[in-house]
Amino acid sequence: MEMSRCKFRHMILSAVFIAALSLGSGGAATASTVTHIVIDGVINPVAAKYIAESIKIAVADGSQALLIELDTPGGLMASTHVIVKDILAADVPIIVYVSPSGARAGSAGVFVTLAAHIAAMAPGTRIGAAHPVNLGMTGVKEDSSGTSVMDEKILNDTVAFIRSIAEKRGRNAEWAESAVRESKSITEREAIENKVVDLIAPSVDSLLAAVNGDTVMLNLGERVLETEDATIAEHPMSFRYRFLDLISDPNIAYILMLLGIYGLFFELYNPGAILPGIVGGICLILAFFAFQTLPINFAGVLLILFSIILFLLEIKVTSYGMLSIGGVLSLILGSIMLVKSPIPALRVSLGVIFPAAIVTVAFFLFAVGMAIRAQAKRPTTGQEGIIGEVGVVEKALKPRGQVLVHGEVWTAEADEDIEVGERVEVVSLSHLVAKVKKATS
Repeated sequence: MEMSRCKFRHMILSAVFIAALSLGSGGAATASTVTHIVIDGVINPVAAKYIAESIKIAVADGSQALLIELDTPGGLMASTHVIVKDILAADVPIIVYVSPSGARAGSAGVFVTLAAHIAAMAPGTRIGAAHPVNLGMTGVKEDSSGTSVMDEKILNDTVAFIRSIAEKRGRNAEWAESAVRESKSITEREAIENKVVDLIAPSVDSLLAAVNGDTVMLNLGERVLETEDATIAEHPMSFRYRFLDLISDPNIAYILMLLGIYGLFFELYNPGAILPGIVGGICLILAFFAFQTLPINFAGVLLILFSIILFLLEIKVTSYGMLSIGGVLSLILGSIMLVKSPIPALRVSLGVIFPAAIVTVAFFLFAVGMAIRAQAKRPTTGQEGIIGEVGVVEKALKPRGQVLVHGEVWTAEADEDIEVGERVEVVSLSHLVAKVKKATS
């Protein structure tokens, strides 16, 4: 009987021990995680797709939040609309953290930061300057103040957009409007004072500790954050996104366009080279993709194409350098006008434009010029090569005989009798018989 009781106690203790292990392992398996991504650069369609994908991954993984570490000078309004829409509709809390020190949330970054459930900034950061820019609208009516009606419409729409975001998140809508209308920019401490962001945090760990226990409102209901000891799950950009982001850089897109033009022209003037044509086609296609992600001014594109026409004309037309000068000016002006944006990161750098102009001039005036001149040069070998050459009569032409041209003896005929030893010039060649006349010199 005593033995049965001992066995029973052992069984109970074993069951309790196993249950404790199961609970412990279950707790470890369900430890909270925070998905972390970094946006460091221009807001463009690639960034929008990357954020949308990260939101889906954070939801699928059951993350406590998606942490977006942000440092941007701004970007495209169309991409900003997409990002804000995805953030507002997200089923996971979104934390936007303007970091590291020295970073900024400029222009489009203001909209993204205000749309977050929790907005934070690192010490030494700034936010603001969200005034929209009229991207090359022309032909629109102006009011009495000189402001175009289209500009006014864009401004009012952008103000309404940013106010709606700020009001939904309970942030300072008045400051948000001033950031758009007056391009106001403030530091992280001023942002706290103006209730633009929620907190200042020196690091990601301190940020997650500070927001632990906060309640955020999602479309599905309230969510209490458990982030103090959360595991940070990094979700870096895939190679595909990194590649697309790289070629979306205006400097890279500009270089790809020029390389594509070089390759296709070289292939056209040297049919059968194949490689220049393949490389040129690939570069042009990549450049056209990049142009879809940039605010391209087609007047700039036309000026660049016009400059190339001028370079080609310079090769064939004697203009004493005027066509070349026009081509250089057209190329530089077109390159400067190519991307219409006030954000330096969205424009082609002058440090790229001037070297590219020099290389383009050299390419068309020397490389392509030499190829065209080589094609236009009169043949110097074979049957066509003897036309216009001067030879000596070996056998008197009465009217047919033989002449020595280029060390070769040819059957020849002339319209008059020509004696042995006289010099003759080859006029034409037909059926291996040279038509000649007396040489004038």
